Amino acid sequence: MSHRNPDPQLIDPEAPAASDVVDLLDLLWQQARDTVTTTSVSTPQLRLMYLVDRDDGIRMRALGELLRTAPPSVSRLCDRLQAAGFLERLPCPDSRREVTLRLTAGGRRHLERIRSEREATLTLAVETMPREDRRALATGLAALRSAIAAPGRVGR
Repeated sequence: MSHRNPDPQLIDPEAPAASDVVDLLDLLWQQARDTVTTTSVSTPQLRLMYLVDRDDGIRMRALGELLRTAPPSVSRLCDRLQAAGFLERLPCPDSRREVTLRLTAGGRRHLERIRSEREATLTLAVETMPREDRRALATGLAALRSAIAAPGRVGR
């Protein structure tokens, strides 16, 4: 994925850089994950779990395409999650050569705990912001969501 340097005139010099925000969120998410789990789940494994949760019964090949990961790597990620009791592999109903993936009940509970902890962590941080800043954040996030969802967006 290529990163373009934005026009410096378009950036508020007092606003944190996008990379700073991403780094901060990564730290918050890591803390939330560590708070919830006693089972070691790596960031790539967690991402895989989110994708399987979003598309229950996803084919392993399609998951590899979404992750942009080679089939052996996807298979190893799945092996670890299956061993932890978070993921199950099922035969594909219309192709004997393919496998579909589903989260187990334990996997869904694990994701829900992580989501709840992340939401609580972020909510606490946002609640400490002045009301005007919270409104500005909400407006900015809505615009960001629209930009990300726009057809023809770079990187899609």
